[in-house]
Amino acid sequence: MTRSDTAANAAWTLLFLCWLLAGASSLGSLFFSEIMELPPCILCWYQRVFLFPLVFIFSTGLFSCDSSVVRYSLPLAVAGWLVALYHNLLYTGIIPESIQPCSKGVSCTDDALGLFGFVTIPMLSLFAFSLLIALLLIIKRRLSQ
Repeated sequence: MTRSDTAANAAWTLLFLCWLLAGASSLGSLFFSEIMELPPCILCWYQRVFLFPLVFIFSTGLFSCDSSVVRYSLPLAVAGWLVALYHNLLYTGIIPESIQPCSKGVSCTDDALGLFGFVTIPMLSLFAFSLLIALLLIIKRRLSQ
């Protein structure tokens, strides 16, 4: 096996991990809203807009062995990360509630779920997007070598 084959296999494995993470995050998001009946706030909807397409983009990249999938998925992951960061800053009170976008409906600072006493839904989203970005950057670096 040549060095480029090894790099391509490693990239495929990392892309598969991205697909698993995006799929699990999407299913988790749907579980919270549909099964646990926790209505999503507006910022949660924006994060879903950036997360849900990633499942399909990663699927396409896996089955076609297309390494350019990073080019299409990284901007979505970064945009989702920025919304998740803003949501976390709002949730923790660093950004004042006077400028929160959730003026109608479900509050963006609502403490609907606290796993282990400190893990929140916005924190889970930020972690998932952070991990996706890290994996995508590793893939990009390995393929460019």
